[in-house]
Amino acid sequence: MKIFSSLSEIPPNFGPSIATIGNFDGVHRGHQWVIAEVVSRARQLGIPSIAITFDPHPARVLRPDSVRPMITPLAQKLELLEATGLDALLLLPFTTDLSRKTARSFATEVLQQTLHLTELHEGENFRFGYQAEADIESLEALGQELNFKVRVYTPRSLRGQPISSSRIRELLAQGDVSHARALLGRPFAIASTPASGRGYGTRYTVPTINLAPYPELLPANGVYITSLTVGTGSTAEAFDAVTNIGNRPTFGADSFAVESHLLNFHPIDLSEQTPLTLTFLKRLRPEMRWPNPEALREQIGRDVRSAQRFFSLCRLVASQHPSAHPQALMAPRHP
Repeated sequence: MKIFSSLSEIPPNFGPSIATIGNFDGVHRGHQWVIAEVVSRARQLGIPSIAITFDPHPARVLRPDSVRPMITPLAQKLELLEATGLDALLLLPFTTDLSRKTARSFATEVLQQTLHLTELHEGENFRFGYQAEADIESLEALGQELNFKVRVYTPRSLRGQPISSSRIRELLAQGDVSHARALLGRPFAIASTPASGRGYGTRYTVPTINLAPYPELLPANGVYITSLTVGTGSTAEAFDAVTNIGNRPTFGADSFAVESHLLNFHPIDLSEQTPLTLTFLKRLRPEMRWPNPEALREQIGRDVRSAQRFFSLCRLVASQHPSAHPQALMAPRHP
């Protein structure tokens, strides 16, 4: 996927093309459906497919005092968009000047004159232009004037759940990573590094890893069955884990941490720059205050045993159905 970071980077002979515009936070199943249609249609016509998105998220420019953390930070979003098969991505810097551009000028300068658009695929709730002035009907009228077609998509749902970034945020705020996974089309995961100041050496021999402070969206405080991947590429290694998100109230200190206990641990190479990917598979329980550390240790033992049973069942299913991904077990049967 070719990434253009400004209009000036797009070659003059680019297009005709087929596009979709959006923030694509989460790159969830609704986004994937529209993008798959864009890619399929472009291949059918033998022309490029392109998505248009913005960095930073427009809300961070227009409403900086009420910024919500992202489901998918930019680097993760780009990886997910590339996996859809898009030929190109236009990553426009979102500025105050861009926010003041009228719908007509955006459609003319970006869609017609730069991308030489032949089709634009959008959801029926799409709005754009200064102060979100234009709706989907305005877009269709501009398309007729500027010689591109508009394909409109109705919102999708899954088992009664609307597939939307807002709904996924709500589920994660409740700690419901199972239903969030169903709407995302994959388990929710975050990318980070080990927390600084933990004494990481060339060989790390303690089975607990704390993540560095993570500024984007996390599930609700609590205990989760997770998978922690250490490193990237051919040297990456995934560990079964139990992860606590919270403030450790039993110890009476406000010490927020994302702390993962590795179940199948062995000493590993680890530094403060080592990439970590934490994948949330199932919520075990909310964060709780225990009467003493001993009661907490007993509960941790129960959490570990629950996680071990979960992973054993996953591997049993995988051995009986080699073509099925073990994480299919997390897909909820009911919303």
